Formats: sequence, structure tokens, C-alpha cells
Amino acid sequence: MFDHIGFNVSDLQASKAFYVRALAPLGIGVAMDGEGWVMLGRPGRPQFWIGSFGSSPGPIHIAFAAENREQVRQFYDAALAAGGKDNGPPGLREHYHANYYGAFVIGPDGHNVEAVCHAPEA
Repeated sequence: MFDHIGFNVSDLQASKAFYVRALAPLGIGVAMDGEGWVMLGRPGRPQFWIGSFGSSPGPIHIAFAAENREQVRQFYDAALAAGGKDNGPPGLREHYHANYYGAFVIGPDGHNVEAVCHAPEA
């Protein structure tokens, strides 16, 4: 549905460092960057933009698609190692649907960052 999403962060370098490390297990990295902004995504797809052109929005929730449950677990570990705070360890969230496997961390600026896989365990 969305082509890309972007928002301002309070500390661009700290946010860039967090997201680069946390999202690496999902195959997401820096696609482009410039003065005051960074675009992250999978190769050729800069879909997540952060910038320093204003105040950060109130805490938001953003979920990144994982190809499998192992990527969700790796995201969680990487995000915690990058300074994120636990907001829900990897596991099934069957109240969404039978194969909803997600993990949640609170990242810079208080955002609830998730990795989710909708496929059954391989």
C-alpha cells in the first residue's frame, strides 16, 4: 500500500546507527543518504526515510517484514544490542492470526519498532 514512509528524528546519527544495526538481519540497510536525511531499505528500494528537518513525531509504531521467524529473532537481538528496549520478545501473537510471529523493541525517540513474519515455522 505504501511506497515509502519518512519522519524526523531527534538525533539523526544515533537513529541511523540504531536502524542500520537493528534492520541488518532483515536485509535492510542504507540505500541513500545526504545532508540531514537517510533512506533505508532493501537493495534498490529506499522505503524508510529518517531526517533531521523538524521535531520527531510522538511515538509511532512501525513494523518491518521478515522473511522467516529466524530473521525476527535476529532483529530482536540486534535491536537490543543497538540500544533498543524490550517491548515484546519474539513469539506468536495468535490474537492477530495463527502465524503472526513478531518481536517489538522501543527505539530512539520512543518508537515501537517491530519485525514480523506471517509464515509458519519452516
